[in-house]
Amino acid sequence: MKETSGIPQIGIALGTLGVVLALLGLFPDITGAPTAAGFGVVQFVAVIVGYMLLIVGAIIYIKYTFYVARPSTLAQQIGLRLAWTGIVFSSIAGFADFLGFGSHIVGVAPAVYLGPIQSLGIIGGFLISSLGVLVYAVAGNPTRLP
Repeated sequence: MKETSGIPQIGIALGTLGVVLALLGLFPDITGAPTAAGFGVVQFVAVIVGYMLLIVGAIIYIKYTFYVARPSTLAQQIGLRLAWTGIVFSSIAGFADFLGFGSHIVGVAPAVYLGPIQSLGIIGGFLISSLGVLVYAVAGNPTRLP
């Protein structure tokens, strides 16, 4: 068995950090800090960065556990692009109001909030990212252990 010098453990650590950060973004009351009504920009940034770290950690873990010293197949590269596309899609859907193409534009609407359509876009992007990680995991040619 090849020695990978702890790189899969880095993937696990990044994934765990991502889960913790996403949970703190979704449920800021856990920390005991006072929170305002609604879902703010800082909370959404924490959720997106946390989910991105989770996806990166999963990809690193899969690559350095099952596909050590193997080039990526075309299907795996498609899976990587799906994962990144889902994260970008979630980010754009969540920041639609702040980027100026949502239904409650900053400065025009009295309050900016995360609506149901934006929430569906975010969840859809997360599902696309998860599908990309699954494609990356199953589409490769794993190394055979001696």
